[in-house]
Amino acid sequence: MESVAEAMARLTALAGSGTVSTLTAAFVEAGFELALVGGPVRDAFLGRELTDLDFATNATPDEILRVVGPISTTTWDIGRDFGTIGARVEGEQVEITTYRSDTYDRETRKPVVAFGNRIDDDLLRRDFTVNAMALSLPDLSLVDPSGGFDDLVAKRLRTPGTPEQSFADDPLRMMRAARFVAQLQFPLVPEVVTAMTALADSILMISAERVRDEFIKLIDAPDPVPGIRTLVDTGILDRVFPEIPVLIREHDEHGRHKDVYEHSLTVLTKSIALERKRFPDSSPDTIGRLAALLHDIGKPMTRSFDNTKVVTFYGHDVAGARLAKKRLHALRFDNDTTARVCNLIRLHLRFFGYSEGEWTDSAVRRYVRDAGEELERLHILVRSDVTTRNDRKLALMDAAYTDLEARISEIREREEIDAIRPDLDGDQIMMILDVQPGRVVGEARAFLMELRLDEGPLGEDEAEKRLRAWAAGRELS
Repeated sequence: MESVAEAMARLTALAGSGTVSTLTAAFVEAGFELALVGGPVRDAFLGRELTDLDFATNATPDEILRVVGPISTTTWDIGRDFGTIGARVEGEQVEITTYRSDTYDRETRKPVVAFGNRIDDDLLRRDFTVNAMALSLPDLSLVDPSGGFDDLVAKRLRTPGTPEQSFADDPLRMMRAARFVAQLQFPLVPEVVTAMTALADSILMISAERVRDEFIKLIDAPDPVPGIRTLVDTGILDRVFPEIPVLIREHDEHGRHKDVYEHSLTVLTKSIALERKRFPDSSPDTIGRLAALLHDIGKPMTRSFDNTKVVTFYGHDVAGARLAKKRLHALRFDNDTTARVCNLIRLHLRFFGYSEGEWTDSAVRRYVRDAGEELERLHILVRSDVTTRNDRKLALMDAAYTDLEARISEIREREEIDAIRPDLDGDQIMMILDVQPGRVVGEARAFLMELRLDEGPLGEDEAEKRLRAWAAGRELS
């Protein structure tokens, strides 16, 4: 937490920057109010990077466009019905929104947009007090009608009005609460938790797309685990992602954690640490994090006992991939993200056969081929999935995977391994076998692919020789 003087110094510097000062001058000259609102003001006090410049004004959308038109390189009004105009000013993207005093249709949960003329009223309709502060421009006075600054100092999340009213207006704010728990590492005040628990069913009235977007923001937080726990503890995740809380009732066969839920959260935490270590300058890896969180969701449906009464989960990798596909589609995740997450879940147990005995080069090639573009993510997931408290076993597993990665690098130096293809393409196969496009070409290509995986690159001459022998055995030539 920055001191007030430090935070105001940062905000003053921001107000004097090209983008903000240009906007301020334009609105003042036009006779309108302008204030920096929400995240940047909050983050100035928290010592966080100031991004996503959002402004509020008493100007209407049409008036905003007239003011920003001459000072911007482009404008867009996709949010015009909600009073928001976007613009690029001094090379920076900004959003300016007319003061609002919305009411909500309690049946659809959609806001009945109403423009206001007081910034205090606009701030009081926002989600949490720490997001309901504004810096009035150009006088640089802090507008804080709900005590957001005090809540920042106390490190707590509270709604401007009653949480029941706030969440009834927009149930998605309950998921946003969990996201801010993760992003800010602030706890919710008890009355907010109580309201979220009581109103959990209302999240079902929110579109899958909005739920998905909020869940992505949560899982992309530096430490999403406290936010996930919040959604589980209040019952909200039971409604939108039930495959996660049900893990609480499944015990880990390794005895490492009290349940698979705790194991999954540990794997997520470890994967994020590895992600940052391996790719320190990259944005959060949503796909890898989803796979880490969901990798064991197939365990409840595959739970069984062996002859010694030890619980087992045979086939939970395949079952988990199926469940993840169904849930991610229900939440309107795009097909590419869904396919990548499911492939990681499907493959996350493959390595454990390596630790029991060294693979052939052929097995290593197949591992790389099956992982495809997800190989680096698979490395992170598999390493993170080892959560044993047995130091010796942990060291052995780590050494085994280090050896596998070294094997992959070694084979990569000798041959093309990341995009393995048969030595002959479809046109060459048709010419050699004198056949037309069809089933035979597909079977021949599959035969050559198996050779490539088993033996490495053969060269075109040897591949043709093998293909002719294969075809002769099938009476194709």
